Amino acid sequence: MAISKDKKREIVAKLDDAFKESTSVTFVGFTKLTVANASKMRTELAQAGVRFFVAKKTLIKKALETQGYAGTLPELPGEVAVAWTADDVTAPSRGVYEFGKKLKGVLSLLGGVFDGAFVDATQMVAIATIPPVPVLRGMFVNVINSPIQGLVIALDKIREKKAA
Repeated sequence: MAISKDKKREIVAKLDDAFKESTSVTFVGFTKLTVANASKMRTELAQAGVRFFVAKKTLIKKALETQGYAGTLPELPGEVAVAWTADDVTAPSRGVYEFGKKLKGVLSLLGGVFDGAFVDATQMVAIATIPPVPVLRGMFVNVINSPIQGLVIALDKIREKKAA
């Protein structure tokens, strides 16, 4: 069924606003995605602050043209959706990637926009495997804490020898 010109303008305007507010955008390819799985994925993504929208490729490309991103748009075969957020730059790709692992062959990362430039699918997969910010902070604190912890253990062993 054809979409009216007014509806197309509305979709392009929505995508344009989304791309302006987003810190990163992920292009998602999907095939045979059931309504139940799509709803579940949208819910999980929304909990992480990620928005998900399905649109025609021509409308996505039209909205992207006005943004002035560097590089070239990656190939977008098949059915395409867009995931974005204004908060955590890795959340859209990580959320889709994690959900795609549960549904083998249904979802795939096609590329996206990261740091103001288009990136391909392999780069988006690499971005998707970066841990979330709270986990990275915990890892950093652990790295800082480990030498101090080693010193405390050594001093405790010396104290035990002297007490004995």
